[in-house]
Amino acid sequence: MSAAGSDKMEFVAKIETEKLDLYYGDFAALKNINMKIPERQITSIIGPSGCGKSTLLRCFNRMNDLSEHVRVEGRIIIEGQNILDADTDLILLRRKVGMVFQRPNVFDLSVYHNLIFGLRIHRLLKGKDEIMGAIRAGLESVGLWEDLRGSIRKNAHQLSLEQQQRLCIARVLLLKPDIILLDESCSALDPIATLRIEELLRELKEQYTVVIVTHNMQQAARVSDYTGFLYMGELIEFGDTDQVFTNPKEELTENYVSGRFG
Repeated sequence: MSAAGSDKMEFVAKIETEKLDLYYGDFAALKNINMKIPERQITSIIGPSGCGKSTLLRCFNRMNDLSEHVRVEGRIIIEGQNILDADTDLILLRRKVGMVFQRPNVFDLSVYHNLIFGLRIHRLLKGKDEIMGAIRAGLESVGLWEDLRGSIRKNAHQLSLEQQQRLCIARVLLLKPDIILLDESCSALDPIATLRIEELLRELKEQYTVVIVTHNMQQAARVSDYTGFLYMGELIEFGDTDQVFTNPKEELTENYVSGRFG
């Protein structure tokens, strides 16, 4: 099955895949994925373990290129450009399409140096006042400024897991992305911290396109506007989240969201 979606969905697509296949050697991890991800909405990708969720997410900033023996076919269109073209500027792509991983990957450095790390890599450093203004704006955007304004020289590993994950999101936001990818970004957090991160994502979608991979169907139902269901590398269904969870078009989707397997 190539894809399923709602004929009534009308939105501006920020990401579009066309006949997307991905192989690890001879193994087909993704098969004929055709989908449109809406701009400035939260889209969840759900499915059982090993179905290709994270692999699909990593296609959107070509992180899969870092693995050996990967072959990708088809097209991924972002802002009119096929990012799979050989002449794609990967540094620029990964700045525009930021990634937040499953566990907070803060560096063993101060909060300050965690935040300016990406600015240095992408040569966005300017005057000291402008840097501090950007750091404050980044921390404010994730609700950390009041907590850390007097301790930005503190080692980031001394922060709580929730604060570390918020810091990782702030580090992405400082690079002024268009798209934010989150791969199981709440799986290491307690339920209260998870709800606070979800509230942050709702705020961020006012400015950014957000795509999350989650194994937590309750989280997908709570936080996302659209949901795609993957199974064994195929996109079984894609649509409005309420429709996917309450009135799925495909029997396989219904069996998964109702807990019959997973």
